[in-house]
Amino acid sequence: MNITIHPDFISQSAPINHIITHFSTEGTLFIDGRRNKIKTFPLGDITVNVKSFKVPNFFNKIAYRFLRSSKAQRSYEYANRLMEMGIGTPQPIAFCENSSLVSFKDSYYMSLHMTPDLTYRQLIEIPDYPEHEIILRQFTKFTFRLHEKGVEFKDHTPGNTLINKVGPGRYEFFLVDLNRMTFHNRPMTLEERIKNMSKLTPERHLTEVMSDEYAKLYGRPFEEVFSLMVKHAQYFATRFHRKRAIKRALGLRKK
Repeated sequence: MNITIHPDFISQSAPINHIITHFSTEGTLFIDGRRNKIKTFPLGDITVNVKSFKVPNFFNKIAYRFLRSSKAQRSYEYANRLMEMGIGTPQPIAFCENSSLVSFKDSYYMSLHMTPDLTYRQLIEIPDYPEHEIILRQFTKFTFRLHEKGVEFKDHTPGNTLINKVGPGRYEFFLVDLNRMTFHNRPMTLEERIKNMSKLTPERHLTEVMSDEYAKLYGRPFEEVFSLMVKHAQYFATRFHRKRAIKRALGLRKK
C-alpha cells in the first residue's frame, strides 16, 4: 500500500493511514455508487471524505500499474493544480494505491468534506430557488474562468459543482470528481468551450441565460453561442439516451 499525503497534513499521517486501512469497516457511508463508494471520517477537528474507486478491469489493472496514473492519483494531483490556479475544489489531503508486482488493485482519494448550500443539479431542478438567475450567471462566469485558464473539466456535469453562498448575491463554486481533466497550454476555441458545457442542461431557458452571460464574457454574439450550446446539448442528450437504451437491451442496466 502506497500513501501520498499533502504536506499540510503530514503531522496526521497515522490517523490518515488508519482511515484508509480501515475504510471497509469504519466511517459513515456517504455515497454508495455502482462504480465507486464514498465514506466520511473525522480527522482531528475536520471531517474528510474518502472515495474508494472500483477495482478496474484486467486491462486497466495493467495500465494503472505500469502505463498511466490511477484515478486517485489524478484526483489528488488535479485538485492541487486547481488550487494553485485559484479554482475552487475541496482541499486535497491524500491518495492511496494498492498494487502487486504485476497488477494494480484499488485506490482511494481523501479530501476535505464540504457541506454546500446547493449543487448545480439542485439549481436546475428548482427553478424558483432564491437568486436563481444570479447563481446561474455566476456559475457561467466560473466556467468561463476555467476555460480562460485552459481547464477542460471532462465531467462538467450537474452533480460535480458544489455551491456556497458567501454574501448577498455572492457565490463560490467548487469542483469535485476530478479524475478526468485536460489542462490546455493554448487558448481553448469557442467550440471546445461550449462542447465542454454540453452535459450541464438541455433546458432551453437555462441555456439562454448561460449563453447570454458567456457571449458577453467571450465577446461573441448571443445567437452564435446559443446555437452552439443547443447543438452540443442535444447531441450529448441523444448519445446519452442511446447508450442507456443499448445497455438495457443487453441487460447491463436495470430498467
